[in-house]
Amino acid sequence: MLTMNLDQEEYWGKSDQGVKWLTFEDQLDQLFAPVLDLVIDRAALLPGQRVLDIGCGTGISTLAAAECVGPKGHVLGVDISKQFLDRARARAAQNDLSNTTFQYADAQAHDLSPGDRDVAISRFGVMFFEDPVAAFANMARALKPGGRIVFAAWGDLSQNPWFKIPHVAAVKRMGQPPKMDRNAPGPLAFHARDRVAGLMTQAGLSEVSVDAVPLKLTGPDTAIDAAALSARIGPSARTIAHFDGTEEDEIAVRDAVAHEFAPFETSQGTRIPALINILQARRPS
Repeated sequence: MLTMNLDQEEYWGKSDQGVKWLTFEDQLDQLFAPVLDLVIDRAALLPGQRVLDIGCGTGISTLAAAECVGPKGHVLGVDISKQFLDRARARAAQNDLSNTTFQYADAQAHDLSPGDRDVAISRFGVMFFEDPVAAFANMARALKPGGRIVFAAWGDLSQNPWFKIPHVAAVKRMGQPPKMDRNAPGPLAFHARDRVAGLMTQAGLSEVSVDAVPLKLTGPDTAIDAAALSARIGPSARTIAHFDGTEEDEIAVRDAVAHEFAPFETSQGTRIPALINILQARRPS
């Protein structure tokens, strides 16, 4: 059996970045609400179904699925971060959702109950596996024959200003950090739709499709607030940290991003264009 992805466990479960996701949970849930809506819509969950939520984080996607399947259904949220799971359990309790369970596990390697789930979903939880083919195959084994997969991943960097604008601003201020393989585990690892479809096919899945869906993220009220959030969570934060940037650097990058985000301001808050890849497939019957 494959071992757990220890780098990702360290990053999400023990590093400052994991703490930041907890700190800004409400803003991030709001930002990515259209993505979760898209996943839930495509999943078309039915009352009584049993659902697997991959990379459930602090639980917003698990709770949404639990509402759909009702008390006779069940949702298992899996994540590699214990601190995220503690928060997810608390949120489920606060919402009186007894049809949820949360499990600390790496979905690439963990022995999930075979043939137990009708649908597997994920909002940005599947781009971090060292061996995505093995991960897809392992998740598929947890599905009933004919069970469905519906995952959301980021599309190309050029079509996602939430990533591109802060990245460009930070590089302009700080310099270019070491280049990374764009297909390596990380937020943009599944940007190439044909490649991802091939990985899913290699994993033995059928009826594979990867569609690019344009939508708008629901950011904070103002461009400066959206820029501040992106500076705390995202590529600019990593670049500034790599170069041991100062508070002055952080402010300069934030202000540059705010200038570029200004056209996204609306009377209802910032609406930031995004391109989301929706991965869908079935376990063969």
